[in-house]
Amino acid sequence: MADGPDRDALLAELSALSATATSADGAVSLSVNTDGVLTRLRLTDAVSGMSPSEIADAVLRTYVEAQRESAKRTGQLLAPLGSGGYLMDRLRWRVQFEPEPVPLAAPEPAAPPAEPDGKVLKDRSADTPAEAPPPGPVADDDWYGRGMRLDRAW
Repeated sequence: MADGPDRDALLAELSALSATATSADGAVSLSVNTDGVLTRLRLTDAVSGMSPSEIADAVLRTYVEAQRESAKRTGQLLAPLGSGGYLMDRLRWRVQFEPEPVPLAAPEPAAPPAEPDGKVLKDRSADTPAEAPPPGPVADDDWYGRGMRLDRAW
């Protein structure tokens, strides 16, 4: 392959690629591979003073930073092959991805309303009678003509 990049060298570089990122406060450090898959995660003692939501937010933001770096470097390695196609589109998406902010204080889940007899859950299986299946085999036209059914199809 005289005109293009050496395939084996390119595969070796992609396999060895690792991007590392550290949070601004140094509490979280992690690495990802060329696919953006987490390969290493380190938390310092600084996380002991953080809430679980703050730790989750720091990990997520640091992870996105490492994925962006991985995507940029992977794109640079693959650039000689062309800039079009699904793979390059996914790399561009990873570079631009912005995570949803993690709420710092999760709201307390509302308790379900209690039934008048004080039970939270009530067995309602006897409230409505089960529909008897039609006698004999059901033809495809009958099946689709009756609309969606909630009994087993197979």
